[in-house]
Amino acid sequence: MKELQPHAWEVTREQINAYAEASGDRNPIHLDDDAARAAGLPGVIAHGMLGMAQLANFVVGYAGDHRRLRRLRCRFSGMVQPGDTITFSGHVLEEGDGLVRLELSAENQRGERVLTKALAEVAAG
Repeated sequence: MKELQPHAWEVTREQINAYAEASGDRNPIHLDDDAARAAGLPGVIAHGMLGMAQLANFVVGYAGDHRRLRRLRCRFSGMVQPGDTITFSGHVLEEGDGLVRLELSAENQRGERVLTKALAEVAAG
């Protein structure tokens, strides 16, 4: 089983703010600690899709070219907060039909999975 080279992403409040601006998702749980705590959260959390975008970057790093990415899916299973370090890892699940199928994972610095059931397909190259 071929392992992918792990990649660490250090989450910053600036990244979360920039994603909110770019995406138009300015939900206060992503921008304001008081609003996040009022919603029962420990503080500001990153957008799930920001984490998925980082997962896509990880897969593109493996593939070598964004045009080879064919499919990407995951479940959001944990909160990502500013200051967290998310480590993406994975392995080749199978190869065939011109595709390489990858099984992926993302864990924070406490070993908690923040993305599960993460799979990708990239064009063989």
